[in-house]
Amino acid sequence: MDKIYNISIVLSFLGLWITSIVPGEYEIILGFILIFSFGILHGSNDILLIENISNKKTKHPFFKVLGVYLLTVFSAVVLFYYIPIIAFILFIIFSAFHFGEQHWESKMKKSNPFFVKLFYLFYGLFILFLLFLFNATEVIEVIYSITNYTIFEEIIIYGLVSSSIALVLLALKLFNTIQNFNTIIFKELFYLIVFAIVFKVSTLIWGFTIYFILWHSIPSLFEQVHFIYGSFKKETIINYLKGAFPYWLVSLVGIVVVVSIFKEEKLLYAILFSFIAAITFPHALVINKMFKHKKTQSN
Repeated sequence: MDKIYNISIVLSFLGLWITSIVPGEYEIILGFILIFSFGILHGSNDILLIENISNKKTKHPFFKVLGVYLLTVFSAVVLFYYIPIIAFILFIIFSAFHFGEQHWESKMKKSNPFFVKLFYLFYGLFILFLLFLFNATEVIEVIYSITNYTIFEEIIIYGLVSSSIALVLLALKLFNTIQNFNTIIFKELFYLIVFAIVFKVSTLIWGFTIYFILWHSIPSLFEQVHFIYGSFKKETIINYLKGAFPYWLVSLVGIVVVVSIFKEEKLLYAILFSFIAAITFPHALVINKMFKHKKTQSN
């Protein structure tokens, strides 16, 4: 995983170079292309993960999972339409925990699961609030377009400060639990500095894209491929892509259809976020089960 993070550092600064030569509107387009390719791809193979976790074969898995995902997408759209502020808060909480768990799970020894889960959550919240703070104007506009609620920059600042304090306290609580804590803490702080630089220089979408693709989706793909096939090499990557392709294609077709229908609506952001949320909610639960299963197998 360290090799992947080293590559991510180089590619992150390459992303900043792209920022210096590409106009902001093209950054947004490129960002959405990457999000709806690598981003959706890393959450598209949940059925194969479920089969490996349960060790039970399911009849007609494609159609069953397709039905569940379409129902989830529909539910997310309805939730964003009727109670957008609740949907948005749930999306932030699920995403934050998912980001934190993906980044830290392999570094954790056995400990109190309650504090570990809190650590995952506040690490993810810190990342998100850091992104929001450096792009406060854009974030406020996006949140208003989704929820019709206007938030103030002070809320973002309070969120960042609170998550920072909670993260430090939980790190002190868990430092005996984190493998090689004294060694990796400086590396982790360096990663946070990289994130801050990326978020500061980039637009909201491009900064999120760099983090989401390079620091979350690709490491997650590595974990998933290794879990399903036992190794990460050309053959297993190809097998993973073959398994994920139908669900990825359905997701892309679905979002193109919905966006084309609602392209004149002011709720376009809500539609886009509902699709991302529809994948995030079940995917976060499946990944959590995957990590639990790995720990059970290793015991």
